[in-house]
Amino acid sequence: MPKKRYRPEQIVVILRQIEVSVGQGAPVGLACKDAGISEQTYYRWRKDYGGMGVDQAKKLKLLEDENTRLKKLVADLSLEKQVLQDIARGNL
Repeated sequence: MPKKRYRPEQIVVILRQIEVSVGQGAPVGLACKDAGISEQTYYRWRKDYGGMGVDQAKKLKLLEDENTRLKKLVADLSLEKQVLQDIARGNL
């Protein structure tokens, strides 16, 4: 069974639903089961997205994507620089 991917906005909504259920006296395990996620996923999401609003979660995702893109760009440029230095030294 393939994993279901949740968008950050969906994660924030699910976390709030679980917090409401727990606040009404339901155990965390049961609240997670009702939401369709495992307790481990709940605690991981709570660590990453706890206390965020939907707009903050969207902005976080955009920043993470941009950071990944920039890291790839730096890696490519570093490799090109190293190749050019090797060529300049005559180390083919």
